[in-house]
This record gives sequence, structure tokens and C-alpha cells, in this order.
Amino acid sequence: MSTERMEKSVTVSNGAGPVYEEKESALGPDDLSELLAAGTKEVHEKAENTQFVKDFLRGRIRKELFKLGAVALYYTYTAMEEEIEKNKEHPQFAPLYFPTELHRHEALGRDLEYFYGPDWQSQVSCSPATQQYVDRIHQVGEEDPVLLVAHAYTRYMGDLSGGQVLKKVAQRALKLPVTGEGLDFYQFDAIHSAKAFKQLYRSRMNELDLDTETKQRLVAEAVKAFQFNMEVFDELEEMGKTIQEEVLDAGMPVHGAMDGDTNKCPFYQAKTAAGGGTAYAGQLAMAALRHPTGQVLFAAWVAALAGLAAWYFM
Repeated sequence: MSTERMEKSVTVSNGAGPVYEEKESALGPDDLSELLAAGTKEVHEKAENTQFVKDFLRGRIRKELFKLGAVALYYTYTAMEEEIEKNKEHPQFAPLYFPTELHRHEALGRDLEYFYGPDWQSQVSCSPATQQYVDRIHQVGEEDPVLLVAHAYTRYMGDLSGGQVLKKVAQRALKLPVTGEGLDFYQFDAIHSAKAFKQLYRSRMNELDLDTETKQRLVAEAVKAFQFNMEVFDELEEMGKTIQEEVLDAGMPVHGAMDGDTNKCPFYQAKTAAGGGTAYAGQLAMAALRHPTGQVLFAAWVAALAGLAAWYFM
């Protein structure tokens, strides 16, 4: 992350009305945003290299697994935003209270309704790994609210950076509607410039009245937050081993998306062609032309690298 002075002002409109315009000052090594970026760099890279995340970035995410991931996020954000609401006037958190811009649990509820139907709440439950994450968030909110800064930073700043890459990959891989259904979690309607908002958020963090010991505790808590996320990723990876394969690399269409016509499915055609027959081989070639997976995979990787790098350098 650059430590050079940013001369331009940062303007962000709060969805509730006020417009914030602040000039970002020079960043120093003791600024909280710098300490968090440096202190979580190693664990952040480990999280990005979990098998679940790597498969996701390659477009190898299956719909049932994506749904389970959304369930985990729903319970996580519900817990975090409950504690944020309880502590919104806490002097060491209040400057970071942006419910209109950032809160995600309602958006996740809409995504789950899209995937599971109107009775989605009766169909989902909190997994063991997610429950541990949720329990820690509630403990922090009750016993040491300043540590909510670490959890909010870890989740929301990631959502505004690499999360936007995952949205594009998921939309391609799962053939989700271009109108955005199923991906409300990634859509921040009240934020018109993610870069400007992240600059504002980091400047607010740096202005918090925190001593050195508290900053160190925040870094340690942010590392824990990444570790909780990795445990959820690993759990999802294990769950995926019991789920029937639905999606081929880079979001090849599933049978369900073919309206029951397996002749339209590239995966089915590939299996048939492998068994012999020039006609089927021709069908396979046409399917490949209709579904340029190599191009999608390459684009996803380029976007992923750019988006994830932005988490550090923007």
C-alpha cells in the first residue's frame, strides 16, 4: 500500500444523506490501516490459496456449494451487523458505522431466497465452522467492542475489492441472470466509487483514538478473522466432496440450465464424443465454440489477480 500523500479529496455520499469530503493525509507505519494490511498479509495470502478459493477463481464453483457459502456468509454478517448495531455509538467504532453503504445480511437474505425459495429460512442452518466464527463475533461485541473494527475491516474491505472479482466469476460459472439475481451480496448500491469509499474508510480507521497496544490487538483479531474464514473455506471444500459435480471448468452450463435437454450440455457431449463417433465429435467442437471456457478462465484469472492485488495497493 502506498505511503505517498494523496492530493485529491475523497468524496463519499452516505445513503442516508450527508456527503463526506475528506483529504487523505500521508500514511505512516503506525496508522491502523497500514498495520492491518502488513499484519494480515501472510494470512491473507494463505486464505487466497485455500483450495476452495482457488477453485472459485478458476470458475470451478458448483451451485450447491456456492449456496452453502452464501449461507455461511448470511450467519456471519447477521452476527457482525447485530453487534455493530449494538455498538454503533461506541467511540472507537462509531466513525466506521456505515449501515446504508455496507450492511450485507439483508442482501444475503435476498440471495438465499433466490436460491432456496420463499421458505429458505427453514432450509438453512449454521455450519460448525461458521458457528465458531459467529460465536467469536458475538463475544467481541459483548466483551471488547473495539475489536469489531478488525472484523468489519476484514469483511467489508474484502467485499469491495476481491469480492467484486468473485461476483463476475460466479455469474459466468453458474450462468446466473445478468440482472443480478443471486448476487445481491456483491452489489453495493449506496457506494458509487469503491476506491473512494475505501480511502475514506481507511482514513476513518487511522483517526480512531487508539493506543499502540489496542492497535496490536486489532491486528491479532484481524488475523483470527482470516483464520475463521479459512476454516469455513476448508469446511466448504469437505462438503463439496459429497456434492455431485454440476459445473465444468469456468462455468460450463449445468444440465438444469439446459431445460432438461442433455444434447445442449457440453459435459454430456464431451462424454459421448469420448466414446467415439464423428458426429458427436463435431457437436463437441461446436459446443466448445459456443462456450469459450479458455477465454473465460483467462479473463477470470486476470480479473482476480487485479482485484485481489487492489485489496493491498488501492
